[in-house]
Amino acid sequence: MNEKYMKEAIRQACKAAAIGEVPIGCVIVFEDKIIARGYNRRITDKNTLSHAELNAIRKASKKLGDWRLDDCEMYVTLEPCQMCAGAIVQARIKKVYIGCMNPKAGCAGSILNLLQVKQFNHQVEMETGIMEEECSAMLKNFFRHLRASNHT
Repeated sequence: MNEKYMKEAIRQACKAAAIGEVPIGCVIVFEDKIIARGYNRRITDKNTLSHAELNAIRKASKKLGDWRLDDCEMYVTLEPCQMCAGAIVQARIKKVYIGCMNPKAGCAGSILNLLQVKQFNHQVEMETGIMEEECSAMLKNFFRHLRASNHT
């Protein structure tokens, strides 16, 4: 089941890559149905806040008519940053499935774990390593291509 939804998150990440964005994708699932999709659009939207997770959270809240997403699960290709991890906690998302970790900026265990701070009024369950190789390869290929194009 997890792979089915992570595959859709990877499809979203491919949309980001197709427009020159870092390939990060996300889906939000409610009652075994995808209710929101998002992908990284920072450059396109010229907006720091336009991360895959925030784009998906915005759509899910609109779809459900509530800022609380407590019965929802999120599938994201890359470990969330501090901004997105904070938004996930604020949205009360029940569980996050993460493709690959981000040792340089991840805030779901790599640098900090903002999803499970005991002092917050909500902690998020999480599972990592869902289709990790595919998620990681997509990012590595993107940055390899970017470096190659910058040297020509």
